[in-house]
Amino acid sequence: MVSTTERCADVAERLAEAERGNAEQIRKSAELILGVIRADALVFTAGAGHSLAAVAETFYRAGGLACVYPVYHPELLPLHGAQHSTKTERRSGLAEEVLAERAPGPDDVLVVFSTSGVNPYPVELAAGARKRGASVIAVSSAASVAKAPKRAATTLIEEASIVLDSHVRPGDASYPPDAPRTAPLSTVINAFLWNLVLAEVVDLGAAQGVDIPLWRSSNVDGGDEANAALLAKYGARVPALR
Repeated sequence: MVSTTERCADVAERLAEAERGNAEQIRKSAELILGVIRADALVFTAGAGHSLAAVAETFYRAGGLACVYPVYHPELLPLHGAQHSTKTERRSGLAEEVLAERAPGPDDVLVVFSTSGVNPYPVELAAGARKRGASVIAVSSAASVAKAPKRAATTLIEEASIVLDSHVRPGDASYPPDAPRTAPLSTVINAFLWNLVLAEVVDLGAAQGVDIPLWRSSNVDGGDEANAALLAKYGARVPALR
């Protein structure tokens, strides 16, 4: 049996590995996002299945970017039908339907979270965004992509402008170490990588004199007032803020 201390050390090392292995990609991602802020454009974020947890982490969150447009379709959420959500992610053509409603343009960036990175929805979403001139940041796992059955013409990694590699093992599980079958880490590492990008955006913005639009907690003094200005700025462009 692995002790709690050993388990925590293992997770901490996985996070450190993700940070070390993505240092340059984190910087490049932050530069892209800073460009979005300079252009008064939007950061679109997308995922399917449990990768939608990462999308929730990017949107309307205390300390998070205010210029985020969550790309969402209810059939992709397991809470609205678990088996159906898997089938929906594998359905070719859905991404184009979603993009037809609102797509990123040349000044925008699309961030797609998908650990396996092989199902049609995330792959076609990235391809469709690039066709429209948008840059694409993929948060995926090269090891998982290599082992997953291919269900699209390409993979998310192939379609991306920048790849943040989570290094998540195929199948996502991490415990027990010799034959992992539980304790998936993709949600933890996805959130960690996104927050590393946000920290870099703030540092770059400070160095270049760019004000970064960040939400404040509504449960601290002045939070509602600070957020009201951001809602006035982005509310009309991001329907999910209403």
